[in-house]
Amino acid sequence: MREWLGSDLPTFSEKEKEFIRNKIEFIGLNHYTSRLIAHRQNPEDIYFYQVQQVEIIEKWNSGEKIGERAASEWLFIVPWGLHKLLNYIAKKYDNPAIYITENGMDEEDDQSATLEQVLNDTTRVSYFKGYLASVAQAIKDGVDVRGYFAWSFLDNFEWAMGYTKRFGSVYVDYKNGLSRHPKASALWFSRFLKGEAAENKADTN
Repeated sequence: MREWLGSDLPTFSEKEKEFIRNKIEFIGLNHYTSRLIAHRQNPEDIYFYQVQQVEIIEKWNSGEKIGERAASEWLFIVPWGLHKLLNYIAKKYDNPAIYITENGMDEEDDQSATLEQVLNDTTRVSYFKGYLASVAQAIKDGVDVRGYFAWSFLDNFEWAMGYTKRFGSVYVDYKNGLSRHPKASALWFSRFLKGEAAENKADTN
């Protein structure tokens, strides 16, 4: 890193060095997806991957996708990736308290779908089940996970994608006074938090 960046690297005073040595209170982790990576000298990709000299891989050697893709091209459903990441943080940084501050997936804003269809977000239910199971396993492994925040409660404006992607567990009808309708994932989460969620993984009602 010093060889590549040289004088671009920041310098710290002794006082600053002492300050950043203090133990952190917690780590806030935003996590959505995982990829495989490999070293590549000149990746044909966006600039920050070129600087890092990494290739981002979405498939296994067999050609199979690493996971089902959500609406965004970058977001694959890979629950085991969160389990590995939580254990890595615990091992690398002396098991700090971790709050998962964002975790979720998006669906396309299908203008032709009926309200009943858009509320039946079974893929999102499976996503949350898989990722929460990975969190639970990490806790069993000894990782100090203190909290989990699903992203997101409502459909919202999503960066460059605008309103074309829907991350919410509650559907927002942009054409009819912003009325809100809980999706299947919201109903499942409600029962899950009350300890009433069905044991059957196929059940999304």
